[in-house]
Amino acid sequence: MNPMLSLSYEQVPAIVENSSDAPPYQAIAVRNEAVAVQSHSASQGGDHLPGAENPLRRILQPYGWQLHSPARTKRKLLQSASSVPYSPMNVAYNGKTCILFRAKKLAIRYKNHTFVDLTEKAFGPNAPVDTKGSVCSKDKATLSLRFGDVEDLRGLTIRLQMSNTFYESAGQNWFTLDSVHIHYNWTHEATFNATDVYAPATYSYHCQHVSSLQKYDTLLVPSSHSDSSANWHITFTDFQIQAFNVQSNKFASASDCATFFTPAILMGLITSLILLLVLAYALHMVVHLKHIDRYEEHKTTVYFPRSPEPECTDKNSL
Repeated sequence: MNPMLSLSYEQVPAIVENSSDAPPYQAIAVRNEAVAVQSHSASQGGDHLPGAENPLRRILQPYGWQLHSPARTKRKLLQSASSVPYSPMNVAYNGKTCILFRAKKLAIRYKNHTFVDLTEKAFGPNAPVDTKGSVCSKDKATLSLRFGDVEDLRGLTIRLQMSNTFYESAGQNWFTLDSVHIHYNWTHEATFNATDVYAPATYSYHCQHVSSLQKYDTLLVPSSHSDSSANWHITFTDFQIQAFNVQSNKFASASDCATFFTPAILMGLITSLILLLVLAYALHMVVHLKHIDRYEEHKTTVYFPRSPEPECTDKNSL
């Protein structure tokens, strides 16, 4: 019997008899045909028939019974494995891991050209990126991503300059991403300042978008309009990096770039302000109505002088 089948021929009669989906006369017919197929396949080597050509599959298919093979499960596992994100880039210097870096997407664009996606080249399982130019020290670190020739760009390299500085006011060291450099065509360079990307040195830094585009808050600012940096756009999506105090080749707790004034919080503040204005106006109207009532109360107590006619009548009587 074929071990690839999950249902044996001997189990078919019992399953057919216990099934409530098929009428009794159909169950008997299916059982008889299944037994006939069993004997016929045994005589002609039916154990080796593929699942798609097996007559038993044709018999059981109208009643919702399927013969499953492990190939279908294998395909599902491959599909689920493809959705797993790339593992972090581990950069070592002098035999010790000093930089951890990952991004869900890395894309660059020159002027109005289409974006060049470098994600697969940087984080893929067979990524050709070269990180040998990376350097680490106690106070400085440089992550060098050398991609080589990419489309029309020659010798493309992206460098991230980082520093570790002690601040007396905070009483601890802080990690800062100082600048991002794009080297291309061997002699050209575009530089972006990134001083707003920082975190405590014992933490990693995470941000949903680290980009030179305005719609992503422009954390990467062109250093000068005299060079070609103003013509470049670079975007890291789901960006996370740690350049100092890397322990056990794992990211430390992340310091996120999300600010207090997120769109949801701003909408809540605006709504609260509108409600306060409505409440203030309502209180003003209530106070004004009370003032009118008091004014009407005073207005009703009006003094009317007595008529002089009765006095004249009394004088004439005398």
